[in-house]
Amino acid sequence: MTKRVLVPMDDSEMATRALEYAIETHPDAEITVLNVVGEPSSMMGQATGLALAVDFESKADEYAAPVLEAARETAAKAGVEIQTDVAVGHPARAIINHAEDYDLVVLGTHGGSLSDRLLVGNVAEKVFRRSPVPVTVVR
Repeated sequence: MTKRVLVPMDDSEMATRALEYAIETHPDAEITVLNVVGEPSSMMGQATGLALAVDFESKADEYAAPVLEAARETAAKAGVEIQTDVAVGHPARAIINHAEDYDLVVLGTHGGSLSDRLLVGNVAEKVFRRSPVPVTVVR
């Protein structure tokens, strides 16, 4: 039985679909939404902003806030409460590191902009291949 589900999210439609799927498919599970900030981007803006921040954790939380708020709204529409978490670093690596504390990872097939996907690589594929727990990929 699946008791704990990790749903990595960015601001993409696919990530929202993954959260909706997790809520519908695992209604009795504890669902945690993870947003990874500071990932490489074409301009390195977010990573540079974090590196220069006086209060690193507060800045990471600030970057993650819009995504996590949208996730809470999606869950509230379904009448579900979720947990949220923020990680810093490369998305696939951060997700894999968090996955060992869960029974299942549910994530979208892709997210972010085209340039971010090309630079960062296919996060879903990396997580699928390396996760220590089962992974469901939603499209």
